[in-house]
Amino acid sequence: MFKKILVANRGEIALRIQRACRELGIKAVMVYSEADRDAKYVKLADEAVCIGPAPSPLSYLNMPAIISAAEVTDAEAIHPGYGFLSENADFAERVEKSGFTFIGPTPENIRTMGDKVSAKQAMIKAGVPCVPGSDGELPDDPALIKRIAKAIGYPVIIKASGGGGGRGMRVVHTEAALINAVQMTKAEAAAAFGNPAVYMEKYLQNPRHVEIQVLADTYKNAIYLGERDCSMQRRHQKVIEEAPAPGIPRRLIEKIGERCVAACKKIGYRGAGTFEFLYENGEFYFIEMNTRVQVEHPISELITGVDIVRTQIMIAAGEKLPYTQRQIEFKGHAIECRVNAEDPYKFIPSPGRITMWHAPGGPGVRVDSHVYNNYFVPPNYDSMIGKIIAYGDTREQAIARMRTALLETVVEGINTNIPLHQDLMVDAKFIEGGTNIHYLEEWLTHRNTNKR
Repeated sequence: MFKKILVANRGEIALRIQRACRELGIKAVMVYSEADRDAKYVKLADEAVCIGPAPSPLSYLNMPAIISAAEVTDAEAIHPGYGFLSENADFAERVEKSGFTFIGPTPENIRTMGDKVSAKQAMIKAGVPCVPGSDGELPDDPALIKRIAKAIGYPVIIKASGGGGGRGMRVVHTEAALINAVQMTKAEAAAAFGNPAVYMEKYLQNPRHVEIQVLADTYKNAIYLGERDCSMQRRHQKVIEEAPAPGIPRRLIEKIGERCVAACKKIGYRGAGTFEFLYENGEFYFIEMNTRVQVEHPISELITGVDIVRTQIMIAAGEKLPYTQRQIEFKGHAIECRVNAEDPYKFIPSPGRITMWHAPGGPGVRVDSHVYNNYFVPPNYDSMIGKIIAYGDTREQAIARMRTALLETVVEGINTNIPLHQDLMVDAKFIEGGTNIHYLEEWLTHRNTNKR
């Protein structure tokens, strides 16, 4: 096992990894930007190294600074968390070449799955169902593009091959709008991702967003930890996640979970990962794989009892998976609400000083957050300041516990989206379960119209 790990991230995930290290008896080196100097995990660190000023390119995306911090502290491994450099194949490669262990997949896995065209091709070969679409990158010839779209059938969606975070996507309903949409998406992809390649898929009308959590070691052992329903999202950004997914037959989950495990073995995957699917009319369609720990990993931990971050570290240290698929038992229901520092309905970021912070508690309530009284939320990064997770024997109990937890939570000095979560926890359609990926935006539009 490692003696010292460098955590190359910030916020709640940095604290989460630090806690896992402590449980394993591993010293944690925390890197931080000047904006995060007073962060809780920095104050609690075994060692802490400032890697630059507040802007991400000068700190959390600064590969040389992170590698240097690992060198001067004699760390053996680097955990990238999520976001920032966690899915950067060049960084993973650089970490390994510098003599450290990258706590995550191989650079080859990250590179393959990070490009949506190559990821889809790999999944087709591995027998994972995919959305009907173009065979790879779209050609330059407008006539060929129109022919591909006609064969797929409108509406179609144009996607950036190297895209993510909801950017680099355009839905096209008619042939007249097709070529312009392709050109605009290419330009956006080149500017945002440095890769102008785009591809085309059938646009599903009312799908749900369902993902499968996997863990795999270097000995060709792999398991899945059930599914998460992430359909409550706005502008492709997840707001609420839950596990298991309401209303989906267990035999379908078992079937797709087994396919994901088989795909992991086929491509030689290592570590934690998530297969993301659109689910419609009883069918799963692969859209992408996230080659890292997910923000929403706690709900999978609660329904299975598996510590995903701890297991990530053990796998990277060369240990075998401590579980077989038969040993994984799915119990109860878990819901996660992402708490963001923003106006709950205008979604304008609300950085600033938290003058009062009181986290909820009670049976089945977990809070993953790095904030505290008098903490200053910097304007430089993602607005998420924590996650409230509620677990119950049933979905109804989990929802009831979440309502209580949200009511108990106190955040003063800044705005948060807690009022939005409170409203959604009493929404009839959410309580019923099974809403699609468009539901939240339609709900917000309806609310705003009625408020006028």
